[in-house]
Amino acid sequence: MSTWINGLPATQLNADDRGLAYGDGLFRTLRLRDGAPLLWRWHWARLQADCAALRLPCPDAGLWLGELAAASTGVADAVAKLTLTRGAGPRGYAPPTQPQPTRIIQISPRIPSAAEFYQHGVAVYACALRLGHQPALAGVKHLNRLENVLARSEWSPPDYAEGLLCDSEGWVIEGVMSNLWIRRGRELLTPQLDRCGVSGAARAWVMEVAGSLGYQVREWRLRPADVLAADEAMLCNSLIGFWPIARYQQRRWSQFPAADALNRAWAEAG
Repeated sequence: MSTWINGLPATQLNADDRGLAYGDGLFRTLRLRDGAPLLWRWHWARLQADCAALRLPCPDAGLWLGELAAASTGVADAVAKLTLTRGAGPRGYAPPTQPQPTRIIQISPRIPSAAEFYQHGVAVYACALRLGHQPALAGVKHLNRLENVLARSEWSPPDYAEGLLCDSEGWVIEGVMSNLWIRRGRELLTPQLDRCGVSGAARAWVMEVAGSLGYQVREWRLRPADVLAADEAMLCNSLIGFWPIARYQQRRWSQFPAADALNRAWAEAG
């Protein structure tokens, strides 16, 4: 893995950085091809929205793009993790009045998902952990991800490829590392993320392109029973594209027309 901090190769971070002390920051994960991020428009929109939610200065897009290209030199097909913290600061919760944000870029070679995941679908675990509500952080991919860490510890591969998370009221919210879609006829429904959960770039992409594929998109409150009754269900993020769900609890699926269509359009867009 290659790591750059504030525009230079580095491996050490200031121990006073608020990202370490308080999780005061955000991150995004994306795919690079020859140094250029795929679907950057959607990633950039989410970065700006997350920075605004945290009242965190957002570095210029050109700065990110230049550093991504430099940091990924020699890696044709890469995964990039962009982390932005509020930077170093004095002890205490009060944020600095003039923060100096820390930019961290980590580059790794991309390992493609198994072809069978797209052809035959994946098994999804029903996580016991429940997500808490915090509307001020809903949708934001902030650095406080302990709920996801604990949820991910509930199962081990190869039995399940991903886990599905509900909130404290039992509404389905997302996968541990992905967003959820279900299909009812020509409708694609995704959970509302107004109280918790992460709004991913791939999710935003679906909302924009689904109409051209003949699907109507809606954000909806979903129960596990709604997933079990769906004609089709799938998970998405910027690295995997769209994994059709083959098994969730007692339900089985074997036909994945929407996931197949979205994966074709995703490949063309990338």
